[in-house]
Amino acid sequence: MTTTRTETAWAEVQQRWQELADLGGIGSLLGWDQSTYLPAGAAAGRARQRALLSRLRHERATDSTYGRLLEELSDRDDLTPVQARMVAVARKDFEEATRFPSEFVAEFSRHTGESYAAWAEARPANDFARMVPYLEKTLDLSLQAASYFPEFSDPLDYFIDQSDEGMTAAQVGEVFAQLRAALVPMVEAVTGATPPRTDFLHRHYPGQEQLKFGESVIRDYGYDFTRGRQDLTHHPFMIRLGAQDVRITTRVKEDDLSEALYSTLHESGHAMYEQGISEELLATPLGGGVSAGVHESQSRLWENLVGRSRAFWAAYFGPLRDAFPEQLADVTEEEMHRAVNTVARSLIRTDADELTYNLHVITRFELERDLLAGRLAVRDLADAWHAAYEQNLGLRAPSDVDGVLQDVHWYFGSIGGAFQGYTLGNVLSAQFYAAAERANPGLAEDIARADFHRLHGWLRENVYAHGRRYTPNELVERATGQALTVEPYLKYLRGKYGELYGVTL
Repeated sequence: MTTTRTETAWAEVQQRWQELADLGGIGSLLGWDQSTYLPAGAAAGRARQRALLSRLRHERATDSTYGRLLEELSDRDDLTPVQARMVAVARKDFEEATRFPSEFVAEFSRHTGESYAAWAEARPANDFARMVPYLEKTLDLSLQAASYFPEFSDPLDYFIDQSDEGMTAAQVGEVFAQLRAALVPMVEAVTGATPPRTDFLHRHYPGQEQLKFGESVIRDYGYDFTRGRQDLTHHPFMIRLGAQDVRITTRVKEDDLSEALYSTLHESGHAMYEQGISEELLATPLGGGVSAGVHESQSRLWENLVGRSRAFWAAYFGPLRDAFPEQLADVTEEEMHRAVNTVARSLIRTDADELTYNLHVITRFELERDLLAGRLAVRDLADAWHAAYEQNLGLRAPSDVDGVLQDVHWYFGSIGGAFQGYTLGNVLSAQFYAAAERANPGLAEDIARADFHRLHGWLRENVYAHGRRYTPNELVERATGQALTVEPYLKYLRGKYGELYGVTL
């Protein structure tokens, strides 16, 4: 049989994709190690290693031979629809990547490695001054990155499009405006009601037992430990190290029962998305989550819509009390359910409840927008943070540890587009869950039996398996029958918290 030119070009492109995936996986492994087990004194050397690897991968991803292969395949009409989408996404990625000089990519990687190491020391020391020069350089590099894409008149539009394709700063601002208008009165009504009992959440809970319980839950959810593992870190995350290696991390506080549990549930949602991508798409340009917002929707769905539901605690309060019989001897299932749904204005985004969480995101989004627009100087960021929190949440952090130093994002990446995906994810979590429930009536009864097969199966079929085969907007419409809308999310919040707190929302 004669091999056609298309078959030859396709084989060469597939080999390139595999190499790029492997280089990316190695880079992720170095990053995972840096965030978990790397000795403190090894940070500078690790930054050099990651910078070198980033440069090599960038050069491999942008060389002219690869570009010619993609151009050749783009002109063919004998590709399958999936192959055509792979080539289209690869060509888009290639054309964007070729705008960045290799030296710039290496410098950005080296800088973020050094910045992360400095942040890991500066945060516990409450030393924002130490981070100012790092953040100033991050801001300069971020603006430089956006400048390579002059078709975006607003640098923030570029960064948002990179993480949530098809969205703009104006569109995100409109979603935020709708949410703010609805959430502010909800928060006011709920925080004015009698708060639930929460004292038992802060008794002593040995860390290993917390981890064991959380891992038992996500095994039930469907997280595959034969293709992943969980470790400890400062700031929990999920990461793919290879086609069949999707890991998660958490953090434990022995005086806070909810910290490790909900970090574990959250990151397992991200991981199950990655583990559920169709095998034919792995090691191709389609072999990852389609957007930050869709990815976050999965973590928030499993963390909140499932993990904070009444049905969840019907299934898991007994096993939890078995794990901690002394600590929970005087606690009921209803008290546990109410406690993990406490609404209170707070300083920490990752600890925030469902009603106030988006106000944290809005604050960060607005600060990013001002930094990129030159309206806010990095040296003034800590003060601006405190002022924004007083305005949006009525609180002021006692120090920068729980202020501008609390999130790792600006210290381990670019400034711009880092946070809006969290709120888009919240909105989409309810939209996806509502669609899954329409297709599978009685999901709450399944959850109360710790049976997640129908929910996980629907998500795997309608969201996970597709990877980047469709655009975010296409995926949402295919799965739910409508474009992104805040209504299912607001309906969910009003129903849940109105009932819990006995108020009309």
